[in-house]
Amino acid sequence: MPEHHSGRARRIPPTLAAGLISLLAVLALLVTLPGTATAGGVKRPVHPDRDWMGVTIRAHEDGAGPSAAAQLTASVEGVDVSSHNGSVSWSSLWNSGVRFAYAKATEGTSYTNPYFTQQYNGSYDRGMIRGAYHFALPDNSSGTSQANYFADHGGGWSRDGRTLPGVLDMEYNPYGDTCYDMSASELVRWIGDFVDQYRYRTGRDAVIYTSTTWWKKCTGNNGGFGSVNPLWIPRYSSSAGELPYGWDFHTIWQYTDSGPTVGDHNRFNGSLSRLQALANG
Repeated sequence: MPEHHSGRARRIPPTLAAGLISLLAVLALLVTLPGTATAGGVKRPVHPDRDWMGVTIRAHEDGAGPSAAAQLTASVEGVDVSSHNGSVSWSSLWNSGVRFAYAKATEGTSYTNPYFTQQYNGSYDRGMIRGAYHFALPDNSSGTSQANYFADHGGGWSRDGRTLPGVLDMEYNPYGDTCYDMSASELVRWIGDFVDQYRYRTGRDAVIYTSTTWWKKCTGNNGGFGSVNPLWIPRYSSSAGELPYGWDFHTIWQYTDSGPTVGDHNRFNGSLSRLQALANG
């Protein structure tokens, strides 16, 4: 005999209901984990251990070309490292000719590099001139708060003759919109807030790391920083190429992200004595 159904909805078995509640709880947790959008729409980092100076450059620009190392024998060799490099053999780098190093210290206002002490102090102990850099997330928090976080977590400066001014790493957003869903004027204001606060905290003008292509696209090629903030330009080709507006020369050139030794490789645009002068302030 065919079964007759009433219009009443069937009850969900208790075990199934409990499972659904658990699943919903997990989903609720996931939307609040770092890297997802919160109720206020603020993005938080999900992979800061995979964000390092220049990580987004090759993916967005065509500057990849032959290494220029052989053409730059008059400049000072350096590297930049982050947590993805782990514990670094500074003796090996020194023996290969590296004389300065920058280590990633922070990202946003919630991440610190777990290898920072080994990298920052290790390079110094081996005799190198060292510095720290901050990976900017302008849509995460204010420039002032990120400058404070950087200064509080390794980005400070001391006049010991071997500590370089901190670096603000401005590049393509690794988590979303290229320009962080911000207008050119908003980004220029954010960068200005960062460098002003960094100078207030340390007495030094921060170095700005950025590519010409990103700077043109996201700041409108603003020329307001070139007379004060040293430029670190990434371009993996035979020359540093065109510079962003406002800078007449570059201070550091990141010329390859695939050198024979650990880290991205860079050249200081001058002699060792000029690099020491930059450290001295």
